[in-house]
Amino acid sequence: MAGCRYHFAVVSYRDIRHPEFGGAEVIIYEIFRRLAAQGHRVSFVTGHWPGAPREEVIEGMRIHRGGNQYNFNFLAPKMLKQLLVREQVDLVIEDINKIPFFSPLFQRRAPVLGIVPHLFGTTVFQQALLPLALYVYFYERFIPLVYRNCRFSVLSDTTRQDLARRGIARQRIRIIRAGIDHAYYQPLQREGKTPQPVILYLGRLKKYKRIDLVIEALPAILKRVPQAEYWIVGEGDYRGQLEAQVRARGLGDHVRFLGFQSGQAKIETLRQVRVLAYTSPKEGWGLSVIEGGALGIPSVASDSPGLRESVRHGETGFLVRHGDVPALAEKITLLLEDDELWWRMGRRGMEWAAEFNWERMAEETMALAEEIILEWKTRR
Repeated sequence: MAGCRYHFAVVSYRDIRHPEFGGAEVIIYEIFRRLAAQGHRVSFVTGHWPGAPREEVIEGMRIHRGGNQYNFNFLAPKMLKQLLVREQVDLVIEDINKIPFFSPLFQRRAPVLGIVPHLFGTTVFQQALLPLALYVYFYERFIPLVYRNCRFSVLSDTTRQDLARRGIARQRIRIIRAGIDHAYYQPLQREGKTPQPVILYLGRLKKYKRIDLVIEALPAILKRVPQAEYWIVGEGDYRGQLEAQVRARGLGDHVRFLGFQSGQAKIETLRQVRVLAYTSPKEGWGLSVIEGGALGIPSVASDSPGLRESVRHGETGFLVRHGDVPALAEKITLLLEDDELWWRMGRRGMEWAAEFNWERMAEETMALAEEIILEWKTRR
């Protein structure tokens, strides 16, 4: 099937221009903009937000927006069916990032590939109010039944194990690692200098990310490193509660909320950072960990699914038991105090990050897509 040109329909809650896009949206964007550049047709069915055009073209990908964050999952099947009736689509790709859209139930015109950063499972109860959490939790429970004949792409072995435990056949699940843009994340020229004792979180501000754990650890860190600061880069609905926690603990002089950053502003911020901290109980992979590693920045993270694969404990950073605030404070402080350790882990992080690139991820996704399309055509 080499040389064929295909039409991919991607169903995703958000596209790359959504104000609350995150790592999952970056991954989908990086894969499919490359496939579009190769001549394949890419159509997105995605959620709308106030002020966004209903349709536009982004780097050759056609974007169709509808609904909002509360009702898009109900509208997505209709929008997808309309697209499939109008045009020949070779493969439907579901970004199963919040709750599944169950496209195998609503259409039989094209096979389905599920791309799964990670599933919430019980962690959804840490993020959402009980009615919504139950809704997401039970939707996930139907994945093995609805998608039993589909193939899946996941970022980590822990997500593969999660799907397998739920009843998906392991041979239907392929691990395809996320990449980074090495032209953008160039190793920093530090000229023998270490950065100031700055700890950074970069990502969406969501309750389940447990960004608050570093705030809890900060008083113990400040006892040994009085100049330490915690910078929080990103936006989200949990910002107000984090700011209130900082005020309540009297840490206003040591915690900075820098808002959303991208492009050169993001790089300039990273150039001033010594340690990354990620304390989520569950991630699909840990893209920001790899990006920071490419710049020579070690990470301290929870020993949780996804993160335990992106952080190589004792080599590129440290893993600590999730929720263990004293251990978190100790490992962060160690990297703030020990220059030799910091340099060694930074160099190893650059070597580790060099193994990941978007081109390889796009190639592996394309190879999987062709397998699925061929199987579909053979069966029919």
